[in-house]
Amino acid sequence: MRTLVSAFGLALLTASSCGGDAIAQPPVLPSTSGYTLTWSDEFSSANGSAPDSTKWTYDFGGGGWGNQELESYTSRPQNAQIQNGNLVITALQENFTGTDGVARNYTSGRLKTQNLFTQSYGRFEARIKIPKGQGIWPAFWMLGNDITQNGWPKCGEIDIMENIGREPGTIHGSLHGPGSVAHTSDSTSTDSLPPGQNYSDDFHIYAIEWEPGIVRFYVDSNNYATFTQAQWSVGGQWVFDHPFFIIMNVAVGGVWPGSPDATTPFPPTDARRLRPRLFQELKIAPNILQLFCFQLLADRGREGPGPSGQRSSYEEVSA
Repeated sequence: MRTLVSAFGLALLTASSCGGDAIAQPPVLPSTSGYTLTWSDEFSSANGSAPDSTKWTYDFGGGGWGNQELESYTSRPQNAQIQNGNLVITALQENFTGTDGVARNYTSGRLKTQNLFTQSYGRFEARIKIPKGQGIWPAFWMLGNDITQNGWPKCGEIDIMENIGREPGTIHGSLHGPGSVAHTSDSTSTDSLPPGQNYSDDFHIYAIEWEPGIVRFYVDSNNYATFTQAQWSVGGQWVFDHPFFIIMNVAVGGVWPGSPDATTPFPPTDARRLRPRLFQELKIAPNILQLFCFQLLADRGREGPGPSGQRSSYEEVSA
């Protein structure tokens, strides 16, 4: 029996991508045949409430996350909350000192299923609309559940979708593991839209199909990359053979995307006047992860584990 992990209606937007339009309701994804759904989160709790603590936990702090990131992650409702059946992750430009004592000029949220939900093999997919903007790095990714014991990169990392905001027409899918020749062994591929088209313009389905010895990467119905154990780099170790947990975050700045600049849309620090775009309905099954309508602002450096953070965009509303 094949299992499915799926999520619906996840959306984080930049201010520029939202404009003054009403919050978009993502189309319903077609059912995925051949998989059995094993986990779900409908984000149906009251507006302003925290994500379900039986399904999600948080990373905290602002130490750069191995990527020279600029944000401090929090569990505050300003950075992660439920709104109108959606999960909202918000990156803010503000002076903030986190629980680690590190002062930063940005805050955001980084949610994960570590110690709550892990799975090896299956289909993991999400319908996502990403934002664009310098220093933004949306990512939907996973880490091996043995990271506490073995560290990164020995635990393995699967980046289902990454984008750096200055390249809104290109998305990245990657595997990262340990190596004996270099510190890491990596396989990365990209998918690019025709000139003039951007992934930030609409929702797309980002997915992997993960089986023993093989991981296939998809955007919509396009299988744009396939990585296999047989083709893994010389001196590298294939570590994609054990359970992984899911991460959704919005980082600000980092080695790969660079820092935000004057063109980067940030919401004002008074988040009460903002109506972020949201996540809607997350459903996960053992062999498939579907994240639908996940709109992100993100940016994260590539020196350490995982894609840079993600950042959400907002729609301004009256106080």
